[in-house]
Amino acid sequence: MAGEIEDAIERADRESFTKEPPKTLKGQIGYLIRQFGSAKAVAAEIGVTADSVNRYRRGARKHPPGDVAAKIDEAVRQRWQPLVRRRRQRQAAATGGITVETRARFGYTAPVGTTDDGRFRRLTVHLPAEYAQRLFDARDAGASDQQMRGIIADGFKDVYFQDGGARAMGLSDVEINDIDYLDLDF
Repeated sequence: MAGEIEDAIERADRESFTKEPPKTLKGQIGYLIRQFGSAKAVAAEIGVTADSVNRYRRGARKHPPGDVAAKIDEAVRQRWQPLVRRRRQRQAAATGGITVETRARFGYTAPVGTTDDGRFRRLTVHLPAEYAQRLFDARDAGASDQQMRGIIADGFKDVYFQDGGARAMGLSDVEINDIDYLDLDF
């Protein structure tokens, strides 16, 4: 199962589609067969038999069970417009950066005498391109959700808590815990 950060990246990717994916069952199965090369490979991906896939493709069977229909839709959306996704990610990593909107508990390590109790905050922060690049590189390398949270926390520390070096210089570590929601835009 993907983590919260990876799910947020996937949702942001889907917002960049320039054309909607196929909506009909026949269109979705046809697209998946073109992507995978055979009905057998599609069947292995969605958890049905190759005969069922061929029936869906021909239109002989029009209403798959709910869980199978969800798997088909998810498989199509994961593979839809990969060039558009990569272009948007390259742009975010090169110049645009990413905007992170979240409600989560932030904890941090600070000098003695200051409050460092973690508390829920609702933040919308635009992180520079370097954090987008680190986040996408970590995702491509198979980093855990905790590692990707660390990258976003570093960005929040630099941009929000320390305001680019203008304040809170004694702040040494920021952690994101108990995420209510997290959305990304790039």
